[in-house]
Amino acid sequence: MKPTVFSINERCAVYTFENGLERASFQQGDLSLEAVQLHFVLKGHAQFWYNNRSYQLEGQEDQLLLLFNTQKALPIEVDLIPNTAVLSIVIDLEQLHAWFSEESQVIPFFEGNSPEKKYYSQDEIHPAMAIPLNQLMYYNLHRSVQRLYFKAKVLEIMALYFNRTNDADLEKCPYLADDENMRKIRKAKDLLIASMAEPLTLEMLAEAVDLPIGRLKEGFKEVYGDSVFAFLLEYKLDYARKLLLTRSHSIADVAAIVGYSTASHFIAAFKKKFGTTPKKYLADFKR
Repeated sequence: MKPTVFSINERCAVYTFENGLERASFQQGDLSLEAVQLHFVLKGHAQFWYNNRSYQLEGQEDQLLLLFNTQKALPIEVDLIPNTAVLSIVIDLEQLHAWFSEESQVIPFFEGNSPEKKYYSQDEIHPAMAIPLNQLMYYNLHRSVQRLYFKAKVLEIMALYFNRTNDADLEKCPYLADDENMRKIRKAKDLLIASMAEPLTLEMLAEAVDLPIGRLKEGFKEVYGDSVFAFLLEYKLDYARKLLLTRSHSIADVAAIVGYSTASHFIAAFKKKFGTTPKKYLADFKR
C-alpha cells in the first residue's frame, strides 16, 4: 500500500499511512538533500530504515522523529506492524527558514541563519500536538480549502514542536492536556473503527472508554475535527474506496464490510461523497 500524499507546495508535503491487520511498508525516494523529515507515530510501531537498510530508527506509539542530513540523501523506507498510523511532514530547509525566519532562534538546528549539516531528535508527542496531527490524519474538507488547511496545520504543528514547553495552550479543550484523557479519545476512535460494521452507540462508546458523553463528544470533535458519527461515515467511505481498489471484493461485499445493510445505500453514500458510483470509480481508475 502507498501512503496518502498531500503537497502543500514543491517544498513541503504531508504523508499519511494507516494499515489494518497486515504488516505494511512504504518507500519515498527522490528527496532533496535539504529535506527535513518529521515522522509522527500516532498509533502502533514503525521502523524507519536508512542507508540501504543498514541503519534503523524505532518509532514507538506517541513518538516523533526529526532528522535531516545535507550531506547524504535520506530516502524514506518504513515498515509498520499491524494497526499502525504514521503522519510524516517533509519540508525543505529553505521553506522552513522562510516560514520561521523571525523565530530561527527557537529552532534547535539553526545557528543564526545557518542550519547545521545534519540533525536528529526523538521525542514524545505532546498532547497539544496530537490535536492538529489527528486533524490532518482524518480531515474532512472541501477540496477548495484543503491546501490552506494543510499549510495552517503544518505551521501549527511546527510551532508547537519548536515551542517545546510543557504549558502549551490547550484552553479550547483543557482536559485534553491530560495524557489519560487523550488516550481515552484515541481508544474511542479505535473502537469506533473496529465496530464499524455494527457501530456502538454513543452511550456504549462513552462507557467503554470511561468518559462522560459530553466530554467524549467535545474531545472527539477537538482531536479529529468532526463529530463521532460524522467521522465514522467519512472513515467508512474512504476505507471502502481503498478496499474497492484492491479489486479483491465485490461492491456488495465492501458494503457489508463497512456496515451498510444494502448495496444500494452504500452506492448512494459513495456517490454523495466521491461524486461517482463505485463501479464507475473503478472503471475510471483503470484509465
